[in-house]
Amino acid sequence: MVHAIIPAMQLSQAIRRFLEDCELAQGLAPRTIENYEHYLGRFLDFTHNINVGALTDEHVRTYRLKLNERELSRATQNYHLVALRALLGWLAKQNIRTLSSERIDLPGAETIEVNFLDREHLAKLLAAPNLRVQKGKRDQAILETLFSTGLRVAELVRLDRQEVENREEVSVVGKGRKRRVVFLSPGAQSAIKTYVAARTDDDPALFVRIKRNGESGGRLTPRTIQRLIQGYAAQAGLAEHVTPHTLRHSFGTDLLRSGADLRSVQALLGHSSVATTQRYTHLTDQHLHEVHKAFHGRKRINSK
Repeated sequence: MVHAIIPAMQLSQAIRRFLEDCELAQGLAPRTIENYEHYLGRFLDFTHNINVGALTDEHVRTYRLKLNERELSRATQNYHLVALRALLGWLAKQNIRTLSSERIDLPGAETIEVNFLDREHLAKLLAAPNLRVQKGKRDQAILETLFSTGLRVAELVRLDRQEVENREEVSVVGKGRKRRVVFLSPGAQSAIKTYVAARTDDDPALFVRIKRNGESGGRLTPRTIQRLIQGYAAQAGLAEHVTPHTLRHSFGTDLLRSGADLRSVQALLGHSSVATTQRYTHLTDQHLHEVHKAFHGRKRINSK
């Protein structure tokens, strides 16, 4: 069966229909759709709402030059181009004549630095909250949960009490609405139990705001978690810039250094590609060098 080519449309209309399809048919996460809208909006401004059938390689070339002139990182430039490729690919599936998405190559991405805490600094951070007050109990539960599970901060704030209380395994929905299982360590379970026992509200959210009068309720936001972690890092005397993602990186690095295989760490972190997880492996190089230095050739030395 031959599908008819649909007459081309204006770029603004194409973007609107693409975003609607992302939400209704593809089921993409709201944050992903927001990012697509943001990056495609820039391309729309650049082309002045051109007809998608008139897009050419030259439009893409000059657009890339404009992005480069703004001194954006290669990773950020890639985000713009990935969004554009996704739109063009969708148009092709709808039989709408336009530039092929395969005509857009992505520049080499910059190496993304993976920051993590060593065990000494991690212990200082986890011990920073004041457990004599409700806020400290909550915050220790947050820190322990992040390090125990490797959750993204957006995944953490979506947790509900009934999903986590008295459980070792927790099912979460991550990027692309993909579900995975994470595990709570005894330390995390204990911290959550202590924190929940101190609450008097009936809010379904696991981590909630605590007001000055002691009342609690209202789900915490990712930005609030970021601020409190930065505060505890400063309180613990850590020179590093510590974020929720630092604890996620610390989780992955700790697993690899302890001998976990790459595929298992990929599954626990919810990475769609093992290549993303491989960014962590260079962090274990020094550890492996120390092991090699301590154990390799010992029998040869002792036999002399």
